[in-house]
Amino acid sequence: MQNPIPDYLREVLDALRDDTSGERAGYIPELAEAHPDYFALAVTTAMGSTYTAGDAGIEFTIQSISKPFAYAAAIMDRGLDQVLERIGVEPSGEAFNELSLEAGTNRPKNPMINAGAIAAHGLLVGTDATGEQRVDRALQLFSALAGRQLRIDESVFASELGTADHNLSMAHMLRKHGIIADDPHEVVAGYTRQCSILVTVADLSAMAATLANGGGHRPAGHVGDGGGRHV
Repeated sequence: MQNPIPDYLREVLDALRDDTSGERAGYIPELAEAHPDYFALAVTTAMGSTYTAGDAGIEFTIQSISKPFAYAAAIMDRGLDQVLERIGVEPSGEAFNELSLEAGTNRPKNPMINAGAIAAHGLLVGTDATGEQRVDRALQLFSALAGRQLRIDESVFASELGTADHNLSMAHMLRKHGIIADDPHEVVAGYTRQCSILVTVADLSAMAATLANGGGHRPAGHVGDGGGRHV
């Protein structure tokens, strides 16, 4: 019996292809030039099979999708109790880049807003970690979750860091309140590199399935529009 998942994905893709209501990230020059017509979907099962449709081989920078994976890495490296001392877990109801902290504790309200994500990046590896070590930790973990070696888009990194004043202001505020211990500029540079890691939709699908499966990664076939690789 033929697996229906690829057909379902193509149906969804066709149904949504004409919806162009989204916008590119114009506040980052390199991302403002991103190709607007690439479109792809991917699903990875708990058994490790990945199904794709559309432009599934096109790489793009992971950006804020890196946040849950870096938060998981911070918990792995420091333990949940230490992470909770510095980052809350409550929904903020605020914009992702809101310049605010939790009343009383001065923690970012959760790891999915930029302040929390910057704090999570600053917790990677350990107290004596260098900026390079934190970036390598994120890159290698993301690569292990994706099932292939990923890389950083240096052009996007440079463009994004050049417009990172808002994130830098948050990092300085976090440093003032003892949430991050290292130089705010180094932490923001590392966080920006983390966001500049290149992935495909198939990578993200495998990463999400691995995280949802308790960190288990089962190598199996990749079924796309005529191509194949193992995840």
